[in-house]
Amino acid sequence: MNFVAWTIVACEIGFWVVILLGLLTRYIFNREKLGLFFLALTPVIDLILLIVTATDLYNGATATQVHAISAIYLGASIAFGKSMIRWADERFLYYVKKQGKRPVRKTGMDHARHSMKGSFQHLLAYIIGAAFLAVMIYFIDDPTRSEALFGTLKTWSFILGIDFVISISYFIWPRPAKVK
Repeated sequence: MNFVAWTIVACEIGFWVVILLGLLTRYIFNREKLGLFFLALTPVIDLILLIVTATDLYNGATATQVHAISAIYLGASIAFGKSMIRWADERFLYYVKKQGKRPVRKTGMDHARHSMKGSFQHLLAYIIGAAFLAVMIYFIDDPTRSEALFGTLKTWSFILGIDFVISISYFIWPRPAKVK
């Protein structure tokens, strides 16, 4: 694995570490501002990944799937970051602090709407990630060095389409409630 790939792994781990630190600081140590500081570090992690990827390509590296994955990671982190933090916050509050409402499994039209919201977040991640991919392709300005980026964009477009089809299917065949 190359340096960019390890950076992606480190950024993903770092993302969850700063969220955990933020939640622990906020709810266990009752230091709300410090907890917010840790949660606010998540965009810094994205910036680090962006700098590492751009530097690698600027120094003449041929774009690989790893470079493309960094664009996907950045798009997903920006589009889903806030909702992932909210998800972790709700579960931490309920399961660790024994406060708040128990997270409920969505069913029926609630699940369909939630799934469609996720598909639109995926679309936003796609737009952001595709913009990063397009910028990389533009600055590389060599089709042979950016071939992997084009291929990733095609595959991601297909996956995004599947995501919307699945979300639409939940409106036709809603998820039933579990029978106890």
